Amino acid sequence: MSELKDDAETRQERREKRLEKKKEKMPQHGKSISRVYKEAISKRIVTLRNDKDKRKRLEEKKDTA
Repeated sequence: MSELKDDAETRQERREKRLEKKKEKMPQHGKSISRVYKEAISKRIVTLRNDKDKRKRLEEKKDTA
């Protein structure tokens, strides 16, 4: 009888194992999500640079006029 109790797991231990297995099966964010963020950032940088260049050209035209 005492041997069975030593080897038996508690409900909490079984629950933890079950939750670990469930967590392992959960899908992780793939590379595609990071690609989307990178593209969004690079697009934002390009638009900001273009706006900056436009403002600079306008200021140069005002100075020459």
